[in-house]
Amino acid sequence: MITLDTIQTAHDRIRPYIHRTAVLTNQTINDRAGAELFFKCENFQKIGAFKARGGLNAVLQVARNKEGAAITTHSSGNHAQAVAFAARQVGLPAYIVMPRTAPKVKKEAVLGYGADVIECEPTLDAREAGVRDVMQRTGAVLVHPFDDDRVIAGQATAAKELIEDTGLDGLGQDHPFDVILAPVGGGGLLSGTALATHYLSPTTRVIAGEPEGAADAVLSFRSGQVEKAPYINTIADGLMTSLSERTLAIIQAHVTDILTVSDAEIIDAMRLVWERMKIIIEPSCAVPLAVVLKHKEQFAGQKIGIILTGGNVDLGKLPF
Repeated sequence: MITLDTIQTAHDRIRPYIHRTAVLTNQTINDRAGAELFFKCENFQKIGAFKARGGLNAVLQVARNKEGAAITTHSSGNHAQAVAFAARQVGLPAYIVMPRTAPKVKKEAVLGYGADVIECEPTLDAREAGVRDVMQRTGAVLVHPFDDDRVIAGQATAAKELIEDTGLDGLGQDHPFDVILAPVGGGGLLSGTALATHYLSPTTRVIAGEPEGAADAVLSFRSGQVEKAPYINTIADGLMTSLSERTLAIIQAHVTDILTVSDAEIIDAMRLVWERMKIIIEPSCAVPLAVVLKHKEQFAGQKIGIILTGGNVDLGKLPF
């Protein structure tokens, strides 16, 4: 069970290796949304994404406990970079199974951190088979992208910082968020966000955003069992994975709703952030803002926290 103490200990463990990222606001976006938005900028995090938090929390414990002589995982990009980065910090080799369709910029970053990349077909079965082969050949320890309490506890530290840094008004009085939004793929970030919010700001609702072209989490949320998306076709390459039993249980207990958006809505939100905030975010990162803009009436006049998850974009393939 992931307790508040678990999250605090994870934060203490990873603190020397991560940035306490900025929380930014933008009046133009506030005016368009009709709400007060606070963006937790994990695009400024080490490796360019929040995934550094969970990867470090898990890998640091693997190394301390001498659980294996190497690390492995499968990932389309940001978790791959996180594990490669974390393994380098502790001096362990890393073997990363990545779909051949993963963005080139993310593959190059993984190689840049000194890890080996093993390419596979872009299916979950192929990714898992690749990892099993690596584990048999090398004795590596799997650090799963989301189905791992140590990873979830690390991801929870982003919302913890957001609540600590902006949960007060200008006079230092409590002014909790009405809502915190995060995107959902495998559910590691959403689970961690929901748990941190449950413990630190219990009146705040947690809502997830999901692409229509990878809409498994919303089906799982409604049915109570892990579902597959009817089809996979989205620009949000970081959100194509299905939930696990572990993440679904946490999400059902602590998340209020999951709302979907189209690729066109994701691209519009991404472009708005690039143009008005002057910062680089990737498509998956834009999903929660797209949700707010699509459902303005649901969020009108509220104080809203949004986790901007990452900024690892292939600049040769921008959607605008």
